[in-house]
Amino acid sequence: MLEGVGAEIGDEVEIRAGEKTYRGILMARYELADPGYIVIKLPNGYNVGIRVSEVKEIRKLASAKKPRFIPPPRPPAKPGLPKVMVMSTGGTIASRIDYRTGGVRAAITAEDLLSIVPELYDLADLDAKILFSLFSEDMTPHHWNEMAKEVDSLIRKGFDGVVITHGTDTMGYSAAALSFALQKPPIPIIFVGAQRSSDRPSSDAATNLIAAVRVAGHAPFAEVCVAMHAWHSDTVIAVHRGTRVRKLHTSSRDAFKSVNADPIAYVADGEIKVNARGLNPRGSNEYSFKPGFSPDAALVKFYPGMPADLLEILVERGCRGIILEGTGLGHVNTSFTPLIKRLVERGVFFGMTSQCIYGRINMRVYDTGRDLLKAGVVPLDDMLPETAYVKLSWALAQVKDLEEVKELMLAPIAGELGNRSMPSREVTT
Repeated sequence: MLEGVGAEIGDEVEIRAGEKTYRGILMARYELADPGYIVIKLPNGYNVGIRVSEVKEIRKLASAKKPRFIPPPRPPAKPGLPKVMVMSTGGTIASRIDYRTGGVRAAITAEDLLSIVPELYDLADLDAKILFSLFSEDMTPHHWNEMAKEVDSLIRKGFDGVVITHGTDTMGYSAAALSFALQKPPIPIIFVGAQRSSDRPSSDAATNLIAAVRVAGHAPFAEVCVAMHAWHSDTVIAVHRGTRVRKLHTSSRDAFKSVNADPIAYVADGEIKVNARGLNPRGSNEYSFKPGFSPDAALVKFYPGMPADLLEILVERGCRGIILEGTGLGHVNTSFTPLIKRLVERGVFFGMTSQCIYGRINMRVYDTGRDLLKAGVVPLDDMLPETAYVKLSWALAQVKDLEEVKELMLAPIAGELGNRSMPSREVTT
């Protein structure tokens, strides 16, 4: 049908199907898409699939080369601005549509991102580099360590701030990891991502990136943070502590929330509004670099009917520490207790967190919790399960003895443990 009119990918076509007429750019059919559809990109930027069986007429309107991304030239650096590195690791913020699958792929470099957001050059003397080009689900403890080492190198080279572009799905894990590896850093280290790829009209990439660079270059504090939309609109960006942030919505632009804490700052109207006390100051002379993450940690979410021997299987495969995501105040099935006790006696660390997200555990209220305490399970108060897992991975790489691991897990290092619980925040959708 398309060959009959000489239409190729990238050509402008007009298709009459049923009672409607569509006009747009002919797109490649995705490798995994239904072959019974023709896909065109409409003038408004959105794609539409047209059932082949309903097509009455196709007309080729114009020939065109397949579009390719050509970034505009980079403007010269302005004197007197703070020097900020934008380091790309991949994710939606550095993605474009992949016409093989119909999804997005990590395709835009950090340099490309900077060139398409010229406002950034009014905020900082920018440099850019690619560290990885991965979706965040492919990140491992090895990648956390490489990120930490690279940021430490940038600190020693005299950069005033670092922005790390990262996929949103596991950005909280990576932010927590760098919080433990880069303790009391002298400069802000800001993770930033996007819920919608940079080639979409509704992308949040530019707004988030501008705020992240502003914080990295100009904030009075030096913390490992995540900067993402505070609301649906582009008016306010929230800056979350790296050990307190969680993605709480699959697709909303304001998916990231601080849990059991408030955001430490907001960016609004071109200003940074600090929202917390006792933050690590920019220029801190207490910086300590402690890299290393062990692959021998696990995060296990308890569920009704879960077989206890799953824990033993993990230990047999080399696991030396397990974070339990228990119910309510910190519970698992009572049948787990004898096995946990035996594994603790073998030198395996067990830490308890809650599935409830908000609030803190209290294992002394019910007999189940008290028995788990006697078995050697360590209560981790209001620490997020994901943060606890990352901290355990880090702790296992720092010390070997079970008691030393326990001491590290209970020691407040990067704001991961709170003295009081905050009320839960409603998640807007």
